[in-house]
Amino acid sequence: MLECSMSVSGLCDLCDRPDVDHGCDRCGRLVCDRHWDETTGLCVECSVEAGKPGERTDPENLPDGVDTYRF
Repeated sequence: MLECSMSVSGLCDLCDRPDVDHGCDRCGRLVCDRHWDETTGLCVECSVEAGKPGERTDPENLPDGVDTYRF
């Protein structure tokens, strides 16, 4: 059986450093350790946009929105 291992090579998409070790699971950027968030598996930019897992609001607790009208 053949084993396939994926290696990441190239420059960091955020700082152009040649030490690329990670690929962002959200946007696909190749990033170095400096721009990688180990806890989320995302680059630092996507990690900030996505927020921390404990900060997310449960959809059941959100307002109904514009599709609910009362007259």
